[in-house]
Amino acid sequence: MSSLNFSVSRLTALACVAASVVTLAACGSSYDPSYAKRPRFATSAPLVNAKKDPTFLAYAVPESDLHLFPATRSAEFAIHGIDVSKYQGDIDWEQVKESGVSFAFIKATEGGDKADSKFQYNWAASKAAGVPRGAYHFVYWCRQPHEEIANFASVVPNEPDALPPVLDVEPTPESKSCKRTLYREEAIRDMRLMLEAMERHYGKKPIIYSSVDFYQAILQPDALSEYPIWVRSTKYHPKVRYGDRKWTFWQYRSDGRVPGIVGAVDQNTFNGSDEHWRSWLAAQTGLHASPAVAHKPVADDRSANKLIEDDPAMLKGADKGAYEKDGGAPTPPAAVENPPNKG
Repeated sequence: MSSLNFSVSRLTALACVAASVVTLAACGSSYDPSYAKRPRFATSAPLVNAKKDPTFLAYAVPESDLHLFPATRSAEFAIHGIDVSKYQGDIDWEQVKESGVSFAFIKATEGGDKADSKFQYNWAASKAAGVPRGAYHFVYWCRQPHEEIANFASVVPNEPDALPPVLDVEPTPESKSCKRTLYREEAIRDMRLMLEAMERHYGKKPIIYSSVDFYQAILQPDALSEYPIWVRSTKYHPKVRYGDRKWTFWQYRSDGRVPGIVGAVDQNTFNGSDEHWRSWLAAQTGLHASPAVAHKPVADDRSANKLIEDDPAMLKGADKGAYEKDGGAPTPPAAVENPPNKG
């Protein structure tokens, strides 16, 4: 992949010549070493002057209204689920089902040759417990698209009652083995190849999972919008970080607690009512879910100071330093295995 490595000077020149080019540095610190005051992603820092950068999407609502869009609004939705990997250990799927979990996404593979050690157990046990489940693949940006999806297809059975497959796309700046720098056009090209291969193999339109920083640097506002998107936003409602992009699933918490799982787990919600969920599930899998048990929505138990910011580069001043130095930094999401701050 030496052709994909660019010198710092060339990166700087490209950034000056083509403002539309956005890079994702897959190595190094959280900031571009070529300029200490410039975030690694052009779209990662709070907007200073909207007129100079009208495409910027750090906040899609006025900053004065952010308090109206906390992630705790996830309690307004009827259907909730989880996503898991080997880091959740031995899961008691019967307890998970009884707790009211309506769906689960299970990590299957990463890159061109890695498989999650708990996938086979989780895949079989979740089905036996009656939890609708799907599998996801975490993209390693230094393998060819066909190698990545071949790995996924070799591990994940093609079962009609499974949820659509998921392509998990995130920046991996802490990676020690992948030094590739991503550009928007290249990343979208590779994603399209992988998504098309998934759809050919499984006969279902795949779902894109995206972190905030990846979305704002690569996918915003409407790249690959023909595919459903599963968004991560653990501090704000998706409206804040993803604007008007229509989403299907929302990962709103990475420090959740669910019976049957020891420790923290990612929690998600479906964008729709109970009736919408049952209709969507039947269309995708042929499964017919029972109506959700009617109950008064319980407010999320997180206070404002417990809500997790998705992208450290978006934090200001002392807050950013606290994130980097605090030993009690948020539990990493299950979707990523290596990076210390992303899980």
